Amino acid sequence: MEYQLAGDYFDGCYHKKTKTATFKDHESFDKFSPANTNHKLWELDIEFDHIDAVVQSAEKGFKAWKTLSFEERSQYLNRYKEIVLSKKEEIARAISLEVGKPYWESLTEAQALASKVDVTLGDSLRRIAKQSLPDILPKTRGEIYYRPIGPTLILGPFNFPCHLANGQILSSLLAGNSIIFKPSEKTPYSAQLLFDCFVKSEFPPGTINLIQGGGETATRLIQEKAIKGIFFTGSKDVGQKILQQTHHDLSKLVALELGGKNTTIVHRDANTPFALSELLKSCFLTSGQRCTSTSLVAIHRSLLDQFIDSFHRLTKKIIIDHPIEFEKSPFMGPLIDKKSMENYLTFMGTAKREKAQEIMRGKAIEKKYPGYYITPSIHYMENPDKSSHFIKSEIFGPNVTFIPYEEIEDAIALANAPDYGLAASVFTSNDTIFSLCASNIEVGILNHNRSTVGASSRFPFGGVGDSGNYRPAGVSMVDSCVYPQSCLRISPPDHVDFSNIEGIDQS
Repeated sequence: MEYQLAGDYFDGCYHKKTKTATFKDHESFDKFSPANTNHKLWELDIEFDHIDAVVQSAEKGFKAWKTLSFEERSQYLNRYKEIVLSKKEEIARAISLEVGKPYWESLTEAQALASKVDVTLGDSLRRIAKQSLPDILPKTRGEIYYRPIGPTLILGPFNFPCHLANGQILSSLLAGNSIIFKPSEKTPYSAQLLFDCFVKSEFPPGTINLIQGGGETATRLIQEKAIKGIFFTGSKDVGQKILQQTHHDLSKLVALELGGKNTTIVHRDANTPFALSELLKSCFLTSGQRCTSTSLVAIHRSLLDQFIDSFHRLTKKIIIDHPIEFEKSPFMGPLIDKKSMENYLTFMGTAKREKAQEIMRGKAIEKKYPGYYITPSIHYMENPDKSSHFIKSEIFGPNVTFIPYEEIEDAIALANAPDYGLAASVFTSNDTIFSLCASNIEVGILNHNRSTVGASSRFPFGGVGDSGNYRPAGVSMVDSCVYPQSCLRISPPDHVDFSNIEGIDQS
């Protein structure tokens, strides 16, 4: 099966690209499934001359969409909810073939799209509802309105091509903004299926806009003066480039959801069987390609040998295979592309050079279909060097390194050592120990006896340090889609006394 892709979508029309432009005027992409590199999914040719039309469409759509009430906007979102729910199997299949996720995992993502509407309307809406303070000053009523910021640009990731962008799109639309959605160039088709559900919901013209493309398309959109909000999910390096490109434009709001080098602490009193099961998920779900994946485990020395032996034994049982065409349902699929696989394998060499003890080596493996299949890797380091490239870097693959500790303060120091600050977990039966960790570990997400992966849409989702810029997604995403407008209101009196003002003619 070869997918058919539109180059962009705006103002109610698809625009199919042709290959007539010069190199400087377009980007071209071919995509083969990472689970079967003989399976061509699509080819895409993007001409940059359509960017202006997409931006103009979003400007036009914003003027109309912002005038609607929350109740009117909610009607469109609920219509979208019903449509996206009916398309979940088709979307899940596309995610599996483009990303390489096992179908069961892709279906979980697809099912979450509709439930996110309920969270947005039920929990996010109250954060931007009008506030009234009847006596904020003598005879004065105060009101706070939350106004939309304008056309917003959503730059989606490949690992959750629908779910993460969906939350940003819904929040922005609820707030009254028009949106331009540029999916990752690695996963345009599943994102387009998502967007087709918005199209079928019959939003007013220009409210929703889709454009496909790569880095050059994103750069040109970011620099457009009309774009007032930029919501990016992806790597630290790209996030830094976005800030460099926008720092001079004070009218732009930039919200970044970046990577992580996440630590799980397993204390001496932990329920170790449960910790093992949770840790297998947090290290290896999505083949380690989650920003919240655990890559460092601070393990109490009293548990060291038995815990690592059990973890290694269980890891070797993980089924790795094609996400859809398999004999037995896999836990892991392939990595997203050849570059990611090469990067992962390069880190195996880095670990060796930096004296990490190899418990299980990550390597490329052959399956029924040719693809970017690799095995998980497990390492151990007794006293990691603070400058270790292997320990500090986000590998974005199924890798975990165990580091022993004696006192909980040492484990906290290990968790704070990376420049990232996204997620951490603490497995302990002692609430005092967890409270100490919560007060001192500098992350946006801290779980107690639960893995670092998986989050509630009803909570904020974001990190500190190199993991973001203090504008979390999740329920609080909507905060970045508005600006507050303060208003003082009084009723003028029947008579105004000017007698105490000099210079007033009182005749």
